[in-house]
Amino acid sequence: MANQFHLVTPLLESVSMSKLVGATVYLKMENSQPSGSFKIRGIGHLCQQLAKQSKGVVCSSGGNAGMAAAYVARKMGIPATIVLPTSSSNLVVQRVEDQGAKVKITGKVWDDANTEAIRLAQTEELTYIPPFDHPLLWQGHASLIAEVAASLGQGVKPGAVILSVGGGGLLCGVIQGLKDVGWTDVPIIAMETVGADCFNAAVKAGRVVTLDDITSEAKCLGARTVCEKAFEYSQCSDLTIISELVTDQQTLQAVETFLDEERVLVEMACGAALAAVYRGLIKRLQDEGRLPALLGPLVVIVCGGSSIDMKELTRLKLKLQT
Repeated sequence: MANQFHLVTPLLESVSMSKLVGATVYLKMENSQPSGSFKIRGIGHLCQQLAKQSKGVVCSSGGNAGMAAAYVARKMGIPATIVLPTSSSNLVVQRVEDQGAKVKITGKVWDDANTEAIRLAQTEELTYIPPFDHPLLWQGHASLIAEVAASLGQGVKPGAVILSVGGGGLLCGVIQGLKDVGWTDVPIIAMETVGADCFNAAVKAGRVVTLDDITSEAKCLGARTVCEKAFEYSQCSDLTIISELVTDQQTLQAVETFLDEERVLVEMACGAALAAVYRGLIKRLQDEGRLPALLGPLVVIVCGGSSIDMKELTRLKLKLQT
């Protein structure tokens, strides 16, 4: 991939997490990407394919996609407009503006912001950058698994991959990556928070459904409808995708534990994946026979941390622990 915008991120062993689950746990540190999350892989790839001759790009986002689009646009020397919902924190707005992008605040949730982004793309002839629902994004995100395979080395295969699901872009990219390296038999544990659980709702209903509202504090998981492709994958008999939920309180606890043990602050959206390890979910899945008793190494995708700082962490604690 010529002139890529993303970094090859570290795959770090977590001793404390490994002790908890009785198997080696590796952390894929996507929070160390230049824009703060995995999103730059797919968005960088898509912009290279579609936005070279562009008048500018427009992207709707709960935070991370906007940050990535703003970063890539700045590097490509083209203007960017990022449409954020009112639920976005001031921190996110500030960080997007720091990348030189124009911010427009529209609507209550991401879906509203997205409608406005599509309108702007048409009226101002801008290149629309979808935050999660596009094959080029998934192709870009797939590079993450190629790196995991290279890091683990010949003959070592993960026992499972744990990730958070928002709109489903990371999930689709990881599946694409698993296909590319011949690991389609590796189970995926797809984590969401209660109140931002569009994938779990679709899996339960057997069709794509739209949530009435996003009530979770994990705003970066805040799509009301999961992308069609992610749902299709959940119905594939040759893939094992285990959809699980954690509460906001459990997620916040995971964020705090991760900060204490690994010295890294991540956002709530990322905390959902970490909670799978900290809340004993792996053992429960083993007891239920949904994961093998003897597990190969677990890979947890630390998807990002750009929409949190100590002030935001304090706010979340006050809100969720009362």
